[in-house]
Amino acid sequence: MLIGLFAAATVSLPPLPGLPQGAAIQPLPPIERAPQVVFVDRNGARIGVRGGRFGPPVNIRSLPAHVPAAFVAIEDRRFYSHPGFDPTAIARAAAANLAEGGVAQGGSTITQQTARLLFLNQDKTLERKARELALAVQLERTFSKPQILGLYLSRINFGKGAWGLEAAAWRYFNKPPARLTVREAAMLAAIPKSPTGYNPVDQPRRNAERAGLVLDAMVETGALSPKGRTAALAETPRVWTRAPEASAQYFVDWMDAQARRRAGPVRQDLVVETTLDLPLGRAADEALRGAVARGASQGVQQGAVVVLEGSGAVRALVGGTDHLTAPYNRATDARRQPGSAFKPFVWLAALEAGRTPDSQVVDEPVEIGGWSPANYEPAFLGPISLEVALARSVNTVAARLADEVGRDTVAATAKRLGISTPIPTTPAMALGSGLVTPMDMAESYGAFASGGRQVQAWGVSRIRTAGGAVIWARPAPPPAAQVVSNPALTDLNRMMRTVLTAGTGARAAIPGRDLAGKTGTTSDYRDAWFAGYTGGVVAVVWLGRDDNRPMTGVTGGGLPADVWRTVMTTALKRLPAGPIPPGPAPPPPPAEPTPEAPVEVEAEGAVSPSEPSAGSPPEPGPGRETDPGRP
Repeated sequence: MLIGLFAAATVSLPPLPGLPQGAAIQPLPPIERAPQVVFVDRNGARIGVRGGRFGPPVNIRSLPAHVPAAFVAIEDRRFYSHPGFDPTAIARAAAANLAEGGVAQGGSTITQQTARLLFLNQDKTLERKARELALAVQLERTFSKPQILGLYLSRINFGKGAWGLEAAAWRYFNKPPARLTVREAAMLAAIPKSPTGYNPVDQPRRNAERAGLVLDAMVETGALSPKGRTAALAETPRVWTRAPEASAQYFVDWMDAQARRRAGPVRQDLVVETTLDLPLGRAADEALRGAVARGASQGVQQGAVVVLEGSGAVRALVGGTDHLTAPYNRATDARRQPGSAFKPFVWLAALEAGRTPDSQVVDEPVEIGGWSPANYEPAFLGPISLEVALARSVNTVAARLADEVGRDTVAATAKRLGISTPIPTTPAMALGSGLVTPMDMAESYGAFASGGRQVQAWGVSRIRTAGGAVIWARPAPPPAAQVVSNPALTDLNRMMRTVLTAGTGARAAIPGRDLAGKTGTTSDYRDAWFAGYTGGVVAVVWLGRDDNRPMTGVTGGGLPADVWRTVMTTALKRLPAGPIPPGPAPPPPPAEPTPEAPVEVEAEGAVSPSEPSAGSPPEPGPGRETDPGRP
């Protein structure tokens, strides 16, 4: 019956050009493949793919011989000699199926499987099988054996979301196919029989057993010596139970739309070169997941981490604990209350209005418009300096300070540094009652890390074709705007250092490093933050819940500070960080006015010595400040 259907599928179809008369083989349909956009990190490591499911055909000649040999040995030993189908295998499969009373063996060659992957569905019907045979013959007449094998290896399903050899090699072993060992090649060749039943992550024992069969088949076909089989079995490949690029997927999501806008319509495979530092991203991902696990009993469920360099280049961006199950990007899209992490904008506005770190304030009960803020600690500290008030994160001082300098001024200060979300000007705004994103906070704190210059996040360096032709490159940016000047910048950095050395951020300190930052904890422990920086590097950590329900006792100086310290420790080893820069020189003090020359007057017009002259400064009176710029 199958032969008859095969004949029906091939008879009376127009012959292909160049084929002898009578060789009526149906022309192949076009091989369709949506282009892919491959993202790589700053060092060229692959971090993600968007677009089409399948990569380009595998170049067999670029692989070590044992890689294609593994698949041929286990899937189709006579691949290089048959015309597209194997009558012996078909007969053997038919006999086995008849004996079993069902489908026990398939008998499909690699060419037939390729035809099915390229043009057909998985329906188990004789009509589909006959069509598969006809297309397999045509594939053999159109392409070389290496080309067919390359098409096959680019389309098969390897499980865990990996389609094709390239994706599978990266997914399971974090390397390109050209670097696969014999054992690794056998492990991958074991998977296609059942991507869920034989992949080495979910089924390591079954994969190992079938990989042994692959190695045996390679020995039987002469592709591997018995000694080589023994050496392969002695290998202990590292299998990545979690995808090596998993930590980068939130970043790739963020970059994908931006890259496409710059590249225009994607009609061919593209490579997007980004700013991400994959090892740093993995460290951030692991630290965040570990903190969420440790804080689970306190209600912690999610988090985000952003790391920027002073240029705005994004070096790490983790938008949650697991992109596969929770792809919402909390690093760029989640608007949360920053709590006390907002206070540096209040203090900066006060410094720019003339205060200093040593200016005296009083921690005492305060009421503003019928609202009375409470401190984290029940006792009031009384008279303290602004520096101590920030280090201890005193709410009463923050509220009064914002009221004195003007809440509109504080909002404008935060906007100037990079907060893009609406900022309420209610009395509680000083305690971070507005909504911000972790990315906003990173950009804003970046000004403190970069000598007072504005920081705007970016992530695409260059876009090129797979062949290397550059179609977009980031132009040299103009000089960043100076958004914080001295002495305010120097004074704020001094106080933010104290947060880590003698304040609420002590757990974030790294010995021997010039660090500064601020903790943030919101009402009912709904949000916990740590935002901090060193010279040229800023990192922001947020922990909380997507449903905005309270956590139990989670403060910014606890788990977020731990995550920040871990991330920054890795960043300091990988990024060109230095001491916090002092920023621009403060403007010179105004010149003293030149005293006027004494005026001679006639005796009868002389001024009495008991009266002040017109040029004399007035005596300080009640309510007059001798230093108007100081409180």
